[in-house]
Amino acid sequence: MKAPRILILHAPGTNRDREAAWACTLAGGEPEIVHINQLLAGQRRWEDYQMLVIPGGFSYGDDLGAGRLWANDLYHRFREAMDAFVEAGKPVLGICNGFQTLVKAGYLPGPPPKQRVTLTFNRRGLFECRWVRLRAEPSCRCLFTQGLEEDILCPVAHGEGRLALPDEATRQMLWREGLVALRYVAPKDPRDAGNPSAAVTVREEAGYPANPNGSVDDIAGLCNRQGNVFGLMPHPEDHVFPQQHPRWTRGERGGLGLILFRNGVEAARRFV
Repeated sequence: MKAPRILILHAPGTNRDREAAWACTLAGGEPEIVHINQLLAGQRRWEDYQMLVIPGGFSYGDDLGAGRLWANDLYHRFREAMDAFVEAGKPVLGICNGFQTLVKAGYLPGPPPKQRVTLTFNRRGLFECRWVRLRAEPSCRCLFTQGLEEDILCPVAHGEGRLALPDEATRQMLWREGLVALRYVAPKDPRDAGNPSAAVTVREEAGYPANPNGSVDDIAGLCNRQGNVFGLMPHPEDHVFPQQHPRWTRGERGGLGLILFRNGVEAARRFV
């Protein structure tokens, strides 16, 4: 079966595109890193791709806020093409800066163009770089997390990752409509950090540092109502080999982030 083509969108300041592309390759896709200027010049066409990944980094130096200017690109330069991509049901994945971009462009939780939530400065006011544990919400409609039973372990690297909501009604809407895809969860004991069975239940508060940014309800990732647009602050592309586990040398395994990319690639196959 022909591999789906994956558009890895690149803008000035992004720096995680190669890792995202490699994860897509391992998942069975055919990624291509494409600069936004190539799309603007007509050298590449949105409709030639079956999946979109907006990777992490510091697009445009995070001027005016993380992801804000990249969101302006999506809204003002690519709105028609992006809307068509999403409405067709093609999978869209935003990681870290990509998640910030999708949120501020209104695609998460959606529908665009209205921005309904935000990702802002970490509660402690510090850049956080640490490994975290993520658990899928079983009630979520996200195609990327379907069938995900094992917790994912991967690092975060951000200064503006705290999900903040305007009111209680928005919080209830996220849960009621199944838009919460992933939550931060904490191990029962720090020594159990590599044991997927040794985590608190999903409804217990993770607290710091398990929830590194102070996001409401420990939310680490969101999807749209259609389930094909998904964003998360942590970096699953940084744990696609067993050897990348932080306790690999002590014999611990599991929690690969590759499953998210595999689910996306499989969903993209129907558009090939």
